[in-house]
Amino acid sequence: MDQLDDILHQDIDPTETREWIDSLDAVIHHDGTERAHFLLERMVDTTRRSGGYLPFDPTTEYVNTIAPANEAKSPGDAAMEWRIRSLIRWNAMAMVVRANRKPGDLGGHIASFASSATLYDVGFNHFWRAPSADHPGDLVFHQGHSSPGIYARSFLEGRISQEQLDLFRMEVVGHGRGALSSYPHPWLMPDYWQVPTVSMGLGPIQAIYQAQFFKYLEHRGLVPKSDRKIWCFLGDGETDEPESLGAIALAGREKLDNLIFVINCNLQRLDGPVRGNGKIIQELEGVFRGAGWNALKVVWGSYWDPLLARDTDGTLRKLMMETVDGEYQACKAFGGAYTREHFFGKYPQTRAMVANLSDDDVWRLNRGGHDPHKVYAAYHAAVHTEGMPTVILAKTVKGYGMGLGSGESQNPTHQQKKLDDEAVRAFRDRFNIPLEDDQLKDVPYYHPGKDSEEVQYMLERRKALGGALPQRRRKADESFKAPALDAFEQITKGTGEREISTTMALVRGMNLLLRDKAIGPRVVPIVADEARTFGMEGMFRQIGIYAPFGQKYKPQDSDQLLYYREDQKGQVLQQGISEAGGMASWMAAATSYSVSNQPMLPFFIYYSMFGFQRIGDLCWAAGDMRSRGFLVGGTSGRTTLNGEGLQHEDGHSHLMSGAIPNVRSYDPTFSYEVAVVLQDGVRSMLQDQEDHYYYITVMNENYAHPDMPEGSAEGIIKGMYLFKDAGKPKKGETRVQLMGSGVILREVIAAAELLEKDFGVSADIWSCPSFSELRRDGFDAERWNRLHPEAKQRVPYITGLLEGRQGPVVAATDYVREFADQVRAFIPDGMRYTVLGTDGFGRSDTREHLRGFFEVDRYWIAHAALAALAKDGKVNAKDVARAIKEYKLDPDKPNPLTV
Repeated sequence: MDQLDDILHQDIDPTETREWIDSLDAVIHHDGTERAHFLLERMVDTTRRSGGYLPFDPTTEYVNTIAPANEAKSPGDAAMEWRIRSLIRWNAMAMVVRANRKPGDLGGHIASFASSATLYDVGFNHFWRAPSADHPGDLVFHQGHSSPGIYARSFLEGRISQEQLDLFRMEVVGHGRGALSSYPHPWLMPDYWQVPTVSMGLGPIQAIYQAQFFKYLEHRGLVPKSDRKIWCFLGDGETDEPESLGAIALAGREKLDNLIFVINCNLQRLDGPVRGNGKIIQELEGVFRGAGWNALKVVWGSYWDPLLARDTDGTLRKLMMETVDGEYQACKAFGGAYTREHFFGKYPQTRAMVANLSDDDVWRLNRGGHDPHKVYAAYHAAVHTEGMPTVILAKTVKGYGMGLGSGESQNPTHQQKKLDDEAVRAFRDRFNIPLEDDQLKDVPYYHPGKDSEEVQYMLERRKALGGALPQRRRKADESFKAPALDAFEQITKGTGEREISTTMALVRGMNLLLRDKAIGPRVVPIVADEARTFGMEGMFRQIGIYAPFGQKYKPQDSDQLLYYREDQKGQVLQQGISEAGGMASWMAAATSYSVSNQPMLPFFIYYSMFGFQRIGDLCWAAGDMRSRGFLVGGTSGRTTLNGEGLQHEDGHSHLMSGAIPNVRSYDPTFSYEVAVVLQDGVRSMLQDQEDHYYYITVMNENYAHPDMPEGSAEGIIKGMYLFKDAGKPKKGETRVQLMGSGVILREVIAAAELLEKDFGVSADIWSCPSFSELRRDGFDAERWNRLHPEAKQRVPYITGLLEGRQGPVVAATDYVREFADQVRAFIPDGMRYTVLGTDGFGRSDTREHLRGFFEVDRYWIAHAALAALAKDGKVNAKDVARAIKEYKLDPDKPNPLTV
């Protein structure tokens, strides 16, 4: 390869080369760069058609993409904006330093915002529109570690008080007093932050699917077309996260020109260089250009323009390309003399360029991300780019302004949260903050006054852009009345002898909602491929698959009733084999009520094993941002997806979903349970606009479904109801309480029949669609009782249902034992509680064999009931032994937890 490079770059006729370059210069001068680019493309095409090998180079020189002559000029007052930016820098620093001079260890970050202050300032002053009567507003994903700077700006604007700044990261003490969350958290600051971003990598993938969803809303006619933009800020080190770059091809493929990434390339991760031995900006330029993005590099500030203009032989550009990021970091860490010697000193030509500059002048040669003129030009180009998303790669210094030796461009900078008095004084001097030396000990905030020129300028700029940012809409202007439960009669009625799965019941319920004139257009079915697996292929023809450019081919199955139909106005979002992409798409729809004032009802259907386990961080972020919608874990349970094996079998998703405070989780057995949960979710989220979302697990196992028992709806939502009452106990009768959920409830029902037939034991049967809701209710009651010892004590819902019933309680589910065991504390005193579950690795086999292996089938349930009764002295050990023999249970079989 090196030999090929030598041949390609060897100039065998310099005179001819000069003639070609002179010709190209003439074209540029006379007709412009676009004409020159066209001619070069034609020459490349001709060479390739002739058989020549021209390797593609996805990167350009290590200089700014926009030449000085082509830069759009900012209309702002540069001096005023510098003063404002300096005040914001000071107050952001002061907030973190003051917090960490208090007792305790609050943490906080100075360096990230220090490096990106200019990137935010230009956006706030000139580009980011707030929602108003005239514009839907832009959506800005702020980099999480930069939150102190955003608070500091709001402080100057009068939106945040000094008391609130002093309650930064003190959300317990400051509850109800406007405490400021550590990072962007809509759950904690519901009128301020829109999207949580500090779990690195989640912001970028969310931004991409928000941009797609904006287009989706426009193409479906739900919102008018606009020039609305999504701006996503992230760090160069953050791009190592798979979610950061994993979906950028989608943005390029769908030409999402409403999307702008701003990557703060300060060359440092949390512990050191991002690419110390390479160049992260070049790497990212190649990645994004290859994915179809417009890549704008903002590498050098204006102080470099004269040097680059004098670089007639290209030596400086060559040096810039040769220098790796680790060296660039050292140059800013060690100052001007070091930079003169170790950077410019490598070549006589470059050394001569700075011979008349002092060491301070050399050190002040600025990076592009700190130059508002360069940043404005890049932003201006980005918002006027059509047909592709834009990434701006802005080179900055981590810890900019913190001073040499106090954190600027040093490896530990990210963890810096304290500055000594000397560093604070140097910071004050560098940014010309009007505070006296004797004031600096307490690192006071500085506000120039609400009538000052600085504050008035800020407010005028925001007024011109529609109002304050960040801001969040809590509720949409319009609510939608939920259909009554009888509208779901198709799935609340029994199926007779016909067998269906709960997956089919759910899809039927979705179709019923789609037929509702008001709610139907709001339903957003989302799949990460395999819609046919979940029986959703009927939706392809009915409502179409969203395709931003329509269907440009005749589908292979066009002669069939349920053909694969793509449409620009399609309603189904088919996100390919990407659970993270499907979840981010769902989050965009689930927050549309807040972001776009358009309430939507998204359903994301996926294999449950690849849900909370695989995308759990996004699920928590969805809770944080107050998402509303349905997550549907298909083929859930350890024994229902027979034949697939270990990696596909879910026995624990409900434990993870139940841990998220505003997720309501259900594991229904029968179609009417699905109907009740669907109706309740529509009422809660679309009608009452409550801030939680639902997780429903459904199965692919077909069986007959009974009619909905009268009066069961309340119990279904609360988590438990009496499915079958064995009647008033007769004298001397042996009774047991059997509980179950999902497909294993059917095994519980069968076990009750075995107990009655073979041992004369009667059973009350309880369906428990939500052990998670029962647990929450129980602990809520327990807490209330502890705190109100003299008041009438509350009774947990499950306790009240079981009190007065006879016999031990046995619960069985298709999940690990901990799932049903989480309600043990609320089983009435004196009632023995036995839990069966599917602990261990999954297996590939028939459902019957799997349930026997995991000891949750009807025979093991009946045996567990008899064993509990024996401990209570209601049956004897011989009965238990007889059950083992008659039901062919192997006492010596391996424990499924260990094999």
